[in-house]
Amino acid sequence: MSKARHGLVLCTAIFVVAALTAQTNARSTSHADFTRRLVAAAIERTHHQVRYVSEYVRIPYPGGDVPSDTGVCTDEIIRAYRAVGVDLQQEVHEDMPRNFAVYPNQRRWRLAHPDSNIDHRRVPNLMVFFQRKGETLSITNRASDYSPGDLVTWDLGRGVPHIGIVVDQKSASGRYMVVHNIGEGPKMEDVLFDWKITGHYRYYGP
Repeated sequence: MSKARHGLVLCTAIFVVAALTAQTNARSTSHADFTRRLVAAAIERTHHQVRYVSEYVRIPYPGGDVPSDTGVCTDEIIRAYRAVGVDLQQEVHEDMPRNFAVYPNQRRWRLAHPDSNIDHRRVPNLMVFFQRKGETLSITNRASDYSPGDLVTWDLGRGVPHIGIVVDQKSASGRYMVVHNIGEGPKMEDVLFDWKITGHYRYYGP
């Protein structure tokens, strides 16, 4: 290879590496900003009075929500994401018709077709969605492995699922706290290891 050609190849390689580095840095900055806004939105939810109501409700699509003074654990995740421009109702509903078999609707609830009123409000469906469209992270008993913006699911016992979002406020234990609604409205509490963790995810939107 001539010196001129070798120099051209070297310059091209340097350019490609620099471009990839810039792209990676831009993505990291974008993700950090998204996480900051998502965490702030989750914490803001703790200032709302919400009655725990798990009844089936017909809602508009897209952008539909149950009455603002009611909801379950998933509704707090949906509302936090909506506050930063991500509509999980729409995201789940667009993915489910094309991939219905991978979601537990059929085997868990014996449903034969998607339902935009309720699908996104079910923890098992969100778990599948985050596995497919987000990042699936390790489940450990180390608090340091869980970061602000992470989504965590639990089994409360007897197969009852629950979901919350890790925020950037720490408790006296030194652990990051979780915003969740387990029956008394959205709360920020040190509950990360209170129940069996079944899922650990990160999702930055489509």
